[in-house]
Amino acid sequence: MSLATSTILDRPVEPDTDAPAIAALRESVALQKAAFRRDPYPDAARRSAHIQALAGMLLGNRERIRAAVAEDFGSHPAAFTDLLEILGPAGRAATALEFLEEWMSDSERPANRDLYGSARATMRYEPKGVVGNMAPWNFPFEIGCGPLVEMLAAGNRVIVKPSDLTPACGELLAELISATFDRDHVTVAVGGLDLAREFSRQPWDHLMYTGSPGVGRQIMRAAADHLVPVTLELGGKCPAVLTPSGVTPEAVESIIGTKLIKNGQMCITVDHVLVPRQRMTEFADLARSLVRSSMPDHSRSQDCVGMITGAHLERIEALLDEARRSGAEIVELEQDGAIDRRTRRMPLSLVLDPDPGLRICREEIFGPVLPVIPYDVLEDAVAGIDADDRPLAVYVFGDDPAQCEAVLRAVRSGGACVNACALQGALPSLGFGGSGTSGMGRHHGIDGFREFSNARGVVIRGGDDNIDILYPPYGEKVRAIVDQAFQA
Repeated sequence: MSLATSTILDRPVEPDTDAPAIAALRESVALQKAAFRRDPYPDAARRSAHIQALAGMLLGNRERIRAAVAEDFGSHPAAFTDLLEILGPAGRAATALEFLEEWMSDSERPANRDLYGSARATMRYEPKGVVGNMAPWNFPFEIGCGPLVEMLAAGNRVIVKPSDLTPACGELLAELISATFDRDHVTVAVGGLDLAREFSRQPWDHLMYTGSPGVGRQIMRAAADHLVPVTLELGGKCPAVLTPSGVTPEAVESIIGTKLIKNGQMCITVDHVLVPRQRMTEFADLARSLVRSSMPDHSRSQDCVGMITGAHLERIEALLDEARRSGAEIVELEQDGAIDRRTRRMPLSLVLDPDPGLRICREEIFGPVLPVIPYDVLEDAVAGIDADDRPLAVYVFGDDPAQCEAVLRAVRSGGACVNACALQGALPSLGFGGSGTSGMGRHHGIDGFREFSNARGVVIRGGDDNIDILYPPYGEKVRAIVDQAFQA
C-alpha cells in the first residue's frame, strides 16, 4: 500500500512535538506488559466479551464514524463507510465469535507409537502478549479495528496507532476505545511521525504494519532490535489480466467499479490492466459506456471519495500530466469531468499503452488513473508480471477455467480472484496478506487468530513408550531398534 503510510517515517518533523504522546505510549506498553503477566491466558468467555464489546462500539457509533471519515477525506460516501469501516470489522467479529472455541482448541498431531507409546502431541495456540497495530489512513477503522478482532480472539492486549493523516478518525477511535476497554487491555496512541518512529521501536510481542514496502523495511529493522515478529501488509501494483475471452462488459464493470472504490486509494485496487492488443480500444469503449450510462456525474457525487490530502491530489495530477506529455492516449471516462479542489475529488481516467518508463508504470498509483497495457502473447504478459515485485493481488478474467488457472499458477501474489476483483480482501473467513515485497503474514479469520498466537508444541507423556533409547549409554536395545528401522 505504497501511499497508505508511504512517508510515515521519512517526512521531516518538528522536534519534541510528540513528547507527551511518546511518554504515554511507553507507559501504556508497560501497563499492558504487567497486566499480561498477571493474566496470560483469558478464557473463551472473556475473549468473546471483548470481541462483542468492540463490535458494539462500532455499531453504536455509526453517525460519528461516518462524520469523522468524511471530515478526513473531504468527501466520502456514508454507505461505503457503513459497509467497510463499520460492518467490515463487525463481520470479522461475528466470524470470530462463531468459531472462537474451535480456534482455541488444541490441534492434535500424530506420534509414532513404537517410540512415544500413548503420548499425546498437540499444538496449542496461546496469546503472544502485547501487540501493536500501525493502521493506515485509507481504512482507519477497518484496519484499525479489523485485525484487533483476531488479536483479541487470540487473547492479546493491543495498542493501535492511527495514521496522522486521518486526525478526526484517530481522535474518535481513541475516544471510543477508551470508553470501551481498560487502558491496560486496549488503547490508542495518537500522534505524528515521532510517535510512529517510537511505536515501531517498542518491545512488542508482535507488531502489525500496513503501508509501503520502503517503510516496511524500516519497521522490520526497528523490530529486529527486540526480535519482534511482524505482520506487514505492503500493497503493490495489483494487475488485472484479461485473457482473450476476458474482455466483457462484466469484466469491465468489475475492474472500473473496484477502481472507483475509495477512488483508487485501496491497496488491493486494480493498479493496471493487461489487455489483448487488438481489444484495447474495445476495453476503453466499454469503460466509457459504463461510466456515462451508470455513473455520468460520479466525481461530482457524494459517492466519489476525495484524495486524502492536497499533496496526494497534486501527485496524481502529476502522474497523469507526465503520461499526457509523453504522448500516451488519455481517455476521460466521465464527460465534462473536472477536479474539485475543495473536496479533492477527481474523475477516473484511462491511460492507453503508456511507456513503461512512466511513473504510472513504476509506482503504485493509489488514485483514479488506470493504465491499460496491451499484450500480444498472454504467456509473455504473465511472465512480465512474475518478473517484477510480487503484487498484493492479481485478478484474472476469462471464460476458460484452465487458462485462468494457468495464469494464477504462473504469477505469485498475496491473493487472487478469478472474474472478480478485491473479494479476497473482503471475506472475514479468508486469510489476507502479501508475499515478498507486498508483505508477510496473514490476518482475517483463523489465519489471523494463528498469526497473533504463539503456536506452542506440547507433548504429554503416556505409557508403553521407548523414549529411554534416546538417553546414553546406547546399548543393544537401541542398536536393535535402529537396525530394524534401517531395514524397513
